[in-house]
Amino acid sequence: MSYLTNLLRGLALGLVLPLCASAQLKVGQPFPDLAAYGIEGRLPACAGQVVLVDFWATWCAPCKASFPAYGELQRELAPRGFVLLAVSIDKTAAPYDEFLARFRPPFPTVRDGTQRLIAQVRVPAMPTSYLVDRRGVVRSIHSGYHGEATLRALREEIVRLLEEKS
Repeated sequence: MSYLTNLLRGLALGLVLPLCASAQLKVGQPFPDLAAYGIEGRLPACAGQVVLVDFWATWCAPCKASFPAYGELQRELAPRGFVLLAVSIDKTAAPYDEFLARFRPPFPTVRDGTQRLIAQVRVPAMPTSYLVDRRGVVRSIHSGYHGEATLRALREEIVRLLEEKS
């Protein structure tokens, strides 16, 4: 190959690889290892579980509305192998701590204060939930919270994943 061909190929790779590295997380891809992102708070044991990772913020009204319904999902489906993990994107701890004291969610919550995880996943809106199967693969993505319609869809999808053979 000529020098010019190699140079053009290198330039093309240099332009394409960063775009691939920053691509938004999609259905069918593995969910990133949460422990690698400096998440603040205690991460629950998720290995072998069906997990709903919900990105939220204290300033987000639909996020606040989702918490009671998500608590219901957690209470109902946890005995079958389901874990709901709420990941706050709040940069500072005070609003996060106040929110938790006020709403007392019955599921684990952590904070991505550095926003490294949200940057990797490229979360499109608040709230957005990623339903992850027992192997760690994203099976569905729910952007926004639309009350009973969201809850019904999530419950059906979670139950279906819980019933799948590993």
